[in-house]
Amino acid sequence: MKIKAAATFFIMSTTALTSCTSLPSSGPAVKDVEAQATARVTSAKKPQAVGIDYALVDLNKTVLNFVQSATTTSLVGGFGGGRGGAPSLPLGVGDIVQVSIFESQSGGLFIPNDAGSRPGNYVTLPQQTIDRDGTLSVPYAGRVRASGRAVEDVQRDIEDVLANRAIEPQVVITKVESRSAQVAVLGDVRTPSKIELTEAGERILDVLSEAGGLSAPGVETYVTLQRRGKSATVQYDHLVATPSENIYVAPGDTILVDRERRTYLAFGASGLNGRFDFEESNLTLGEALGKAGGLLDARANPAQLMLYRTVEKSFLSKLGVDTAKFAGDTVPVIFRANLRDPAAFFAVQKFPMQDKDVIYVSNSDSVEVLKFLEILNSVTSTASGVTSDAVSTRDAIRDLN
Repeated sequence: MKIKAAATFFIMSTTALTSCTSLPSSGPAVKDVEAQATARVTSAKKPQAVGIDYALVDLNKTVLNFVQSATTTSLVGGFGGGRGGAPSLPLGVGDIVQVSIFESQSGGLFIPNDAGSRPGNYVTLPQQTIDRDGTLSVPYAGRVRASGRAVEDVQRDIEDVLANRAIEPQVVITKVESRSAQVAVLGDVRTPSKIELTEAGERILDVLSEAGGLSAPGVETYVTLQRRGKSATVQYDHLVATPSENIYVAPGDTILVDRERRTYLAFGASGLNGRFDFEESNLTLGEALGKAGGLLDARANPAQLMLYRTVEKSFLSKLGVDTAKFAGDTVPVIFRANLRDPAAFFAVQKFPMQDKDVIYVSNSDSVEVLKFLEILNSVTSTASGVTSDAVSTRDAIRDLN
């Protein structure tokens, strides 16, 4: 009877405390937030559901084969240029050139009769910059169109114009500075700058080298090539390991080098919860779990180690999954590993982690039972405490009387 009375008293006290608005709180209650909302966006069928469709994939040997052969982004696929010769570098606006004109003998248009005291039968014109209209100026030939044309073609045009005035003229145009054939290298390199291209042809790694190399770890560095409104990104280590990706750069290209710190999250019954850096190495699922403190022996369910990741639809198609029910080109996937299986430890050591992965270790069923028992224990302890407090109060009042 005493326990029953104490429990009744406890429930009534709890109800009274709950209804009291003066209890300390760090913020509004959930019911107040919901009640005072002007509008609510919820799912009518499943009010508590997020509403994101996902696939559950158990980690096994077959899955490992497809994960390890996952495709990466490509430069050569978007721009080409990995094979063949270097791109041609025509003259362009802003280029500084020098024009030399040769004649076969003295007494011509440019070489006087007393040419014996000259070092040769030619004249060199002052350096000049190709104008905004794309032309350069040559005496007795006028304005000659140069921008966008090969040096040989411009030389030939000048020779044709001077042919009736000079003696068998031959023209040589020398590029002093090629301002139109440059690429900009920006971001996480030691000396961001504009790199002048040469006729020899420069590739991605060549211009990165001229910019002083990377200022960040290669494993966390991405290289983006922008060209005429198009863009493609490749991981630096993949660029180095795949020669076909080291394509020729072209005038006007912009190369952005960006360090992206790779991180993953760990939640649940792991030794540590929070965000973790890959740092300067690649990680497997096993290594990432170890970095997060492993599994808590008293809480974790080893059969329910889960990794959350968004993958391409093609990955699920290779596994025989019907992807028609998923909208978009990517699918949220939960990879599940059963660490009660001894062979699963080999699997998690081969499963590569990716940036922004989420690891979740679920609690074992026994932990949930223990939580319930602890609640029951706290209720009964509180009830007995209330009875004892009531008796003590009664005695104290009697003593006062």
